[in-house]
Amino acid sequence: MTKLESVKTIASLYQYFDELVFNDADADTLFASSYIKGFIALEAVNFGDESQTLSVALADKVSISLTENKTELTPQDQTIVNNYWLSLQTLFVA
Repeated sequence: MTKLESVKTIASLYQYFDELVFNDADADTLFASSYIKGFIALEAVNFGDESQTLSVALADKVSISLTENKTELTPQDQTIVNNYWLSLQTLFVA
């Protein structure tokens, strides 16, 4: 099981994002993870504390927020964020 597959809660997802810095993640991954983390943090407060399980409802809210704010990104950055978000959405299953 990879570290990402073990992510089940908001807190563990935040920890995963933080560890990317120490694991020499590429610049695109660091950018996308920090950008998405902000949207997750904004939406997660409506679902509970950081120990909450990652849920489909939370993922749906984050997806909506990312779509509504995509104009603040260049087309290239939109692609980077979108692809990274798609890779994370499989975690939101509860």
